Amino acid sequence: MNLFSDPEAVARYADGPVRQVPGFHDLHRMAGILLAERMPYDGKVLVLGAGGGLELKAFAETQHGWRFCGVDPSAEMLGLAERTLGPLAARVDLHQGYIDSAPAGPFDGGVCLLTLHFIPEKERRRTLAEMHRRLKPGAPLVVAHHSFPQHGAEKAKWLARYAAFAVAAGMPAENMEKGISIMSERLPLLSPEQDEAVLRDAGFTDVALFYAGFTFRGWVANRK
Repeated sequence: MNLFSDPEAVARYADGPVRQVPGFHDLHRMAGILLAERMPYDGKVLVLGAGGGLELKAFAETQHGWRFCGVDPSAEMLGLAERTLGPLAARVDLHQGYIDSAPAGPFDGGVCLLTLHFIPEKERRRTLAEMHRRLKPGAPLVVAHHSFPQHGAEKAKWLARYAAFAVAAGMPAENMEKGISIMSERLPLLSPEQDEAVLRDAGFTDVALFYAGFTFRGWVANRK
């Protein structure tokens, strides 16, 4: 997580996801559509892991009545989010911290993109339960992050595919080789089956897969 506090790394942040996440901009577009299915025109969205501001900007540009609460532990990434949003920042409240730093709400929708794979399973369960508590009944939650088989050769195969995609998109091969080694050893990754179970255990219903891109998966669910 230290790279999100490194000013040089933060300055380059926007170049990374578009090269490493298949359909990165489409992921934002799909997430916005899924939220809009159940949210009012003037709804408010809780965005956990909002540093950088890329999804905030995508949502704000397409949904002119929505307001947002963005939460992220990195002050540097929140600064980048504010710069990324520009005039759109007037519709966004940014909070430094983790889920406990988010207002009680209730919110009309929730989003957590490319974040949960950094959070250990026990804390991930608590985080999702706290998001559930902050949403209105029936509100949608959209999540997407690394989620793929975690056993032996299968895990190595999917990590190699993820690296190959990023290299083909312009990421240096040596960076990706080092990156997948760190991911394999340090990230508290779960399988898709485990991720779906965690969402249900946190109280969410109608859990449905809407996105899959090599090592990434995305789900939409509803608060009870």
